[in-house]
Amino acid sequence: MHPTEPTTADGATLTGWRKSSYSGGDQGECLEVADGHADVPVRDSKATDGPALTFSLQGWTRFVSAVKDGELSA
Repeated sequence: MHPTEPTTADGATLTGWRKSSYSGGDQGECLEVADGHADVPVRDSKATDGPALTFSLQGWTRFVSAVKDGELSA
């Protein structure tokens, strides 16, 4: 696996969740990020008992940059 590819974790077992500063408004499209972990766990704020994607720090940084730069299509 490439080190920047996300892996899946059980989001319910992780702690330290907060709304990502990259989430937009009150339209229900929010991500939560868990602080205090070696990698960056990310989950859908509407599915707190569901899975989380876990990125390496470098992978998360690249993903956020790609979103900001409009490199990902919907």
